[in-house]
Amino acid sequence: MESQSTKKRVFSGVQPSGNLTIGNYLGAIKNWVDAQDQYENVFCVVDLHAITVPQDPQDLYHKIREVALLYLACGLDPEKSAIFVQSHIQAHAELAWLLNCVTPIGWLERMTQYKDKAAKQESVGTGLLDYPVLMAADIILYDTHYVPVGEDQKQHLELTRDIVLRFNNLYGETFVLPEVLNPKVGARVMGLDDPTGKMSKSTDKQGHALHLLDPPDVLRKSVMRATTDSLNRIAFDRTNQPGVTNLLTIYQALTGQSEESILSEFEGQGYGHLKKRVAEAVIAAIEPIQQRYHQMADDPGYIDQILKEGANRIRPIAEHRLYIAMRHMGLRK
Repeated sequence: MESQSTKKRVFSGVQPSGNLTIGNYLGAIKNWVDAQDQYENVFCVVDLHAITVPQDPQDLYHKIREVALLYLACGLDPEKSAIFVQSHIQAHAELAWLLNCVTPIGWLERMTQYKDKAAKQESVGTGLLDYPVLMAADIILYDTHYVPVGEDQKQHLELTRDIVLRFNNLYGETFVLPEVLNPKVGARVMGLDDPTGKMSKSTDKQGHALHLLDPPDVLRKSVMRATTDSLNRIAFDRTNQPGVTNLLTIYQALTGQSEESILSEFEGQGYGHLKKRVAEAVIAAIEPIQQRYHQMADDPGYIDQILKEGANRIRPIAEHRLYIAMRHMGLRK
């Protein structure tokens, strides 16, 4: 994490709420693992974001460590990537307050995710509205060049860029303007029961998601029950065949094959055969992750040490950038 490195820096994170799914793996974590040697990597368990909605404290504590263990089990190397918990570095919350003071509230009220979540609740906490500002602080604390985000988070990254431009215009060049880093495949895995909506780790509905800690029989059953259609043709056609396309997308992301190769493989086959092959690919990918996870989980102190070392390693960068921002605002000499 030396600041003089010529590598570009990447930042990303996952909330410790719900159970991580194959969508989280294929849309984010697998891509992080594959690019570990290409960038400087900063990967965070964003626990402060999780508390924008009510959480059971004991469950949240365990989920933070579960997500961090899954980071490692999926292949993130703590020697190559700084892996830490957001709340362990106070600069995240401090910078979020500074950014609040330059962010028009209208920018936050137009955020699609906020409007969607607020519409489902009688009242919402200020933290839910302010979520994108904290996300902006997470990113720009580390002079981040690239942020690997899915379609659902692109609006938040655009807001981050707006905040950076506004802050730099008001107080002088302070923060790096981050850019989207788009994964090639698997960026958006949909629900097995409803392939028109993104697979969610917070949904408990049976058959909706493939969780990274699900047993093989549950994974197989979920895939075999996945929603398809009555067209009886195997094609990448998200408009007319969202369910089949979702299964093909998962298969492509796990096998690395081209669309042409996959369509050739399944030519003349039915949906049952497709589901069987997808289930086999899912289980083959997830079983070794589970084995590594359980091996590390047997040593409770291991993950705490990794998280402590990760935070200590990356904290100086965050504190330096926070200091510069405060100095530019007149809060420090």
